[in-house]
This record gives sequence, structure tokens and C-alpha cells, in this order.
Amino acid sequence: MTCHSTRRIAAILAAAALLWAGGWAGLPAPVRAASGPAAADAAPASVAAPPAGRVDETPRMAILSAFAPELALLRARLRDPRVYTVQGVEFTAGVLEGRPVVLSLSGISMVNAAMNTQLLFDRFHVTHLVFSGIAGGVNPDLHIGDVSVPERWGQYLEVVMMRETAPGRYRAPASKGAFEFAPYGMMQPRAVRVRPADGTGIQEKFWFEADPRMLAVARGIQSVPLRGCDREDRCLDKRPRLVVGGSGVSGQAFVDNADFRRYAFRTFQANVLDMESAACAQVAWRAGVPFIAFRSLSDLAGGGPGENEMNAFLHIAADNAAQVLLAFLRAWQD
Repeated sequence: MTCHSTRRIAAILAAAALLWAGGWAGLPAPVRAASGPAAADAAPASVAAPPAGRVDETPRMAILSAFAPELALLRARLRDPRVYTVQGVEFTAGVLEGRPVVLSLSGISMVNAAMNTQLLFDRFHVTHLVFSGIAGGVNPDLHIGDVSVPERWGQYLEVVMMRETAPGRYRAPASKGAFEFAPYGMMQPRAVRVRPADGTGIQEKFWFEADPRMLAVARGIQSVPLRGCDREDRCLDKRPRLVVGGSGVSGQAFVDNADFRRYAFRTFQANVLDMESAACAQVAWRAGVPFIAFRSLSDLAGGGPGENEMNAFLHIAADNAAQVLLAFLRAWQD
């Protein structure tokens, strides 16, 4: 045997010894999440996600919010947090009100919400999907701070942009068939074509329903500590309340227009409108995952007497939606 061969064998044996001792380059050692009473204050354990497949097999209820302030109260209550980063998106698994959950941000608007909902389903064992966040109020009987839990969600900007045939008169192509809803100017709302997971054929759906059992639990919530004042003691005119039922609509627009607000209420009987819930509801429908959304009014979508109210009442609304979600988790029976 040559000296070169001897040195090569020695190098191979040394490398094998390192691997046996746990020195795999690029594979992180297991990290334990913090636990016990101080878990909520401890830094969450961070785990690098594998490039494909589930990162966690525990059956969990998934909770999404669009942006950080909406998720703040829930993050503060989470126990045994463990953070996974998948394609740049953070998912925090843990225990909330005694139940295994995974929290994440959908991102703002429809494409972000659909994309990250599907990513969530692909990488975690999600049993139910819940959205918690703020919304613009459409129903004139609802007020800022109220929490709406719609029983169905539709996309108001899934539309045909109609041809103008005379000043202020519009016509859709005959090939697009009949429409269920009245138009708003040249915009004619329509159903979206979807294919169910069982492959039974393309369907046309406008409404994607919230899960009946989850709605029943929400209807049974008796008392929730909803905030009426902010941290500077600025208070709402009316005491916030929980309203379960009715419709919600979503689209790729921040609505601050009184006329469109009236149209959305008249046409869809909507209580609220937002920029994510219908997208999440559609992805959940396709995946067969039960869905519900808790949306608290941060503004009146252009229906108020002055400037848009969102910046003033964002934190009140975000915390109210989260408080209803926490009450829902306490009432939920697996």
C-alpha cells in the first residue's frame, strides 16, 4: 500500500469519526423550546426547516394575521414557542389556551394570503384554520371595535371590467353568462372558477363558507373582555360587541370610499371587508380544512365623518379580535 493510499484512508476514517460524533455540517443540533411559567418571556427556540416536507407533525390549529400588530396579543400568550423559518416566512408553533397551535403572518392582500396559507398547509399538520385581524366596517349597524365573525366570504374584486357602450352605460360580453350581483360602474362581480381536491370538475363559486361547527362555538361565546379604550384612555362612543353571522368580502384594495361601502353592504349584505380572508377561505376549502375568521372593525371603510380611523383604532380592534379568538379556543372541544 502506498503512502498516498494510507493518508487517504486515514482522512476517510477521521471524517467518519466526526460524523459519528454529530458533526454533520449544515444540520443543526436539536433545539428544545422553552417551557414552564417563564416560557412566554423566553426567546423562542428556532429550528431550521428542511427543504421539503412537514416540519412538525403535531396536529395544530393554525392562526393567521395579516401583519404584526394583529398577532401581538396572541404571541404574548403563547407557551412553549418554537420558531420555524420556511421560505423566509416565520411560523411559531406552541400552546395557546392549552391547545397546540401554529401562528404566522399571511402578509397583506390576497396573493400573499393565499400563498402563505398553502405554505402553512404544506409544512404543518393543520386541523383547522383561524384568521384574527382588523377590517373595514360595511354594515352601518356595526361600529368601530365590534368583532364580526362572518359565516361566508367572497371576493368582490373578482370582476369583469365591462365595455362602455354609452356614457355611464356598460355591457359584459355575452360569453360571460349571467351574473348574480349588481355591478359597480364598469365592474361586474362574478364567481371564481375552482376545482375541488377530489377532482370532480370545475365549479363556479362566489362564497366560501366558514365551518358550521366553528361558527356554532363562536355563537356560544357569552362574555369577552372587549376593549373600548386605547392605552391613552381615548375611548369609543359605543361599547364593542361580538356579532356572529352575515357575510364578509375581500379584495386587493384598501377601501376608504363611502359610496363603495354602501354598494358592498347593499350588494353582498357584507358586515366587513378586508384584504385576506376570502383568499384564505378558498385555499382552506380546496384543502378540506375548516375555516373561520374573527375580524374587528378598525375603521368604517370611508363611511365616517372625517379621516380614515384605522391608525387611531388599530390596536383596539386587533386586541378585540384576538380576545374573541382566545375565548373561542377556551370553548373549543376537540
